[in-house]
Amino acid sequence: MKQTHYSKEVINHFTNPKNRGEIRNPDAVGILGNPICGDVMKVYLKIKEDKKDRQNSIIKDIKFQTMGCAAAIATSSMITELAKGKTIKQAKKISNKDIAKALKGLPPIKMHCSNLAADCLREAIGGWESGSILC
Repeated sequence: MKQTHYSKEVINHFTNPKNRGEIRNPDAVGILGNPICGDVMKVYLKIKEDKKDRQNSIIKDIKFQTMGCAAAIATSSMITELAKGKTIKQAKKISNKDIAKALKGLPPIKMHCSNLAADCLREAIGGWESGSILC
């Protein structure tokens, strides 16, 4: 049976988003939008760098700003929860399916929001890896 409603977890992350806001002087910022639905996400990272192996650097803080639907806000909130405290290597492996699973499912028509959240995190990480704050 297809899921057509939002789970309690999605509703909770929409009505009480975690880590919403902006980081002053971030180490990286990823910005992505979906031109079809109009959702726009911005992810800010503060990273504790491991000088020996940058892939072992830790996401010390992460925040988001999102303009979009309930699913877009909930997936943005959840990506911050999943990535905070993780190494760069671990965070790059977080998939849209991981986000949807942590939210106890998303309606199929809203899975693109989980793609946007995972891609926005990777965009911010990619910018940090390349030495650019804003991507």
